[in-house]
Amino acid sequence: MNPTTGTEFSAYVTFDREEWAALRASTPLTLSETDLSALRGVVEQVSIDDVVQVFLPLSRLLNLHFRSARALSGVKDEFLGRLVGRRPYVIGIAGSVAVGKSTFARTLQALLARWPDHPSVALVTTDGFLYPNATLLERGLMKRKGFPESYDRRRMIEFLADIKAGKSHVEAPVYSHQGYDIVPGERAIVENADIVIFEGLNVLQTGTLEGGRSPSIIVSDFFDFSLYLDADEDFIKRWYVQRFLRLQRTVFQNPTSYFHHYKDLDEAQAREVALGIWRDINGLNLRENILPSRERANVVLRKRDDHSIGEVWLRQI
Repeated sequence: MNPTTGTEFSAYVTFDREEWAALRASTPLTLSETDLSALRGVVEQVSIDDVVQVFLPLSRLLNLHFRSARALSGVKDEFLGRLVGRRPYVIGIAGSVAVGKSTFARTLQALLARWPDHPSVALVTTDGFLYPNATLLERGLMKRKGFPESYDRRRMIEFLADIKAGKSHVEAPVYSHQGYDIVPGERAIVENADIVIFEGLNVLQTGTLEGGRSPSIIVSDFFDFSLYLDADEDFIKRWYVQRFLRLQRTVFQNPTSYFHHYKDLDEAQAREVALGIWRDINGLNLRENILPSRERANVVLRKRDDHSIGEVWLRQI
């Protein structure tokens, strides 16, 4: 366990995998290999060792924070002379395209829902808050999809404000990765959740408004805890290409896929297309917008080239 070197991350203490695993204490293993098989992604894998050595200590830390936040909320309600409310505990998860956020979030959701008091854990992604393709085309933003300006920030903040206000029924738009667009009329519903995991590229970004002004409210203002899933860019680029090649042989073959026009590319052509998308869009977004938000996370989890987490940074201040 060491303070992370360098000015940028002096607020963190760094744990290698073995040191972090020792912080599990007596937290029980509640996921089986069968459970994990349903949670794995297209490229990234999650093993029982990952759960035991990384997720269980993280689950223990989050449980301690969750209980403390509940107690503090009760103190505030008592001070204000109002009934004790049940406002959800919100966990933000940020990181690049292809770093494995979705698989990580699903695994964490499954573990948290198995705490002894069996909380209701909802998982919501920021994809649903992207502007529809028609709006992006109108604004000339289709090649900036995933960049901060491609999201309906106002709607995202309204959703989180309703969640933190303790509303029992909150709706979010739904995004189709196959159709590459918002699904008209479809809604994801969060009802009476104890914990909400909010996952996306941009959840820790501060952003700017027109004229360069800083917004008075940002997405992470609504978070009780935040995580950043990290890796060297060369690793993430390779994972992105691997995922693109896998999808090109499967999902893109479906005529309803937005990327169906890539279906007949040979492997070399598909690889070249994927590298071009990474160079012009995803890699650029990572360097300009996503990576600079890393230092705002409570915990940074650093992946090795095989997708396993080898290092954990815990914010001390």
